[in-house]
Amino acid sequence: MTVATVGVHIVDILARPVERIPAGQDTVLVDQIRLTAAGAAAGTAVDLVKLGNDVVTMGAVGDDELGDFLLAVLAKRGVDASRLVRRAGEQTAASILPIRPDGGRPSFHVPGANLGVTLADLDVEVLRGARAVHLGGVDVTFGLGEPAFFALLDELRAGGTIVTMDLLSELPDLLGMARAFLPHVDYVLPNASQALLMTGLGGDDGDGGNGGDGGDVAEAALALLADGPRGVLVTLGGDGSLVATADGVEHLPALKVEVSDTTGCGDAYCAGFITGLLHGRDVPEAARWGTAAAARVATGLGSDAGITDLDSTLALLKEIR
Repeated sequence: MTVATVGVHIVDILARPVERIPAGQDTVLVDQIRLTAAGAAAGTAVDLVKLGNDVVTMGAVGDDELGDFLLAVLAKRGVDASRLVRRAGEQTAASILPIRPDGGRPSFHVPGANLGVTLADLDVEVLRGARAVHLGGVDVTFGLGEPAFFALLDELRAGGTIVTMDLLSELPDLLGMARAFLPHVDYVLPNASQALLMTGLGGDDGDGGNGGDGGDVAEAALALLADGPRGVLVTLGGDGSLVATADGVEHLPALKVEVSDTTGCGDAYCAGFITGLLHGRDVPEAARWGTAAAARVATGLGSDAGITDLDSTLALLKEIR
């Protein structure tokens, strides 16, 4: 496989547009309801396939109907889900997302089987054969934070595999533990709130967790870079992203599109970035590929919406330029 994604797998149930939660037994009509494969491993895997990559995904789901759905939709999207472990008696992770008219996405979430993922659940030989390994949500799959897995990541990187890491939560304790992964990955892609919380430099700016003072975010990115990765890419929502490498810090603006739903934009950014690296692009240009992928996803409902293929995604980037 070109890419292996490891970590969080979620079923999203999305409704749009939702301006209020009805009282009592009242009903509110909406325009659209969808179920999608989501999460920092599953959602990224789907987008990676759409961008032309062969993808296998690893993690854990329950033996329930939601798990049946997740396996079926991943297969339909072209993701090899044969290495997903099914936990007897456990629930598959799921989120209910009432999408606001402006694209905002409050959520109701059950973490389910994701919490129990360990190195024993992974197919190590398949990971050794991948050109890139993406860790999606290691702050939640904290069972992977062990020396044996860190040693495996070091082995993969020494063999030329690109290792990237994304995060899921905004809980300081979990993010603090996830920081232990940084010496063992090439690129980490937090949002602004996660970067600030990981470094103790701040937190939520009150608009949903993707903002924060730009100077503080740059300082946080550099602090994370000092822990050992080759690059830190901080997503800033509508303000674009911040790319920190040994060459310095660069701000990349977001692409202006009509936003329907911001669910999965971070996963799409990761997918576009990884695809750019696999096509031999440098870090800033690969980040622009990620920016274009995120913009595509923002135009539809759900983490698998908007993106159709690599050519149309890059065409958006060319149009803006």
